[in-house]
Amino acid sequence: MPRKPHIEIAGYYYIINRGIEQRVVFKEADDYEYFEELMCFYMKSFAITLYNYCLMGNHYHLLIKIQNENLSKFMRQLNMNYAIYFNKKYKRTGHLWQGRFKSWYVTDEAYLYTLMCYIEQNPLKANMVKDLKEYPYSSYRYFLEDVVPECLEATNIDKKPEEETLRDLFETISDKQERNKTIAQAYKDGYSQHMIAKVLGLNQAMGSCHYYYGTNL
Repeated sequence: MPRKPHIEIAGYYYIINRGIEQRVVFKEADDYEYFEELMCFYMKSFAITLYNYCLMGNHYHLLIKIQNENLSKFMRQLNMNYAIYFNKKYKRTGHLWQGRFKSWYVTDEAYLYTLMCYIEQNPLKANMVKDLKEYPYSSYRYFLEDVVPECLEATNIDKKPEEETLRDLFETISDKQERNKTIAQAYKDGYSQHMIAKVLGLNQAMGSCHYYYGTNL
């Protein structure tokens, strides 16, 4: 039976791809860095915007926005060229990835923020680091720096002078639905998820995204 095609309409997508048999696909720092280079190169080629990402040892997470019906083409180029690099470097043959990638079309803005937080929490939940600042292979670190990759959405950089204004927005909100709407609007206005989480007082060690937004990823 032929596989169902991936959704290819313009919009936001959450993507996960794993190594075959859950094997490690990033062994050394050079591997992570080469994948990041490929990722940005093909995103630029396919006019795709990156919002968040996290590269783990045997899989990766992406949150992207596409303008054209080219998601499968982009993923094919990214995965194929990285597999060629990996197989040549480690003198192996055969498939590197576990089937085709998994993708979810995201339509809800509050849930979009939840995904952003969830993606960057992965190294913490896997006990790889005690603080997300320590993990070098995710988008989290760029929100703490002045320089961001060209493919990463730059409007997410913290608006530090306006932190008090953002804090005031959430101070009197107790309703979950109203809070989610405010989160979505704050992100649209340019505040990073890092800043929003800080203002809300979310505890990373407690899995804050799940605690506040009831996600089940």
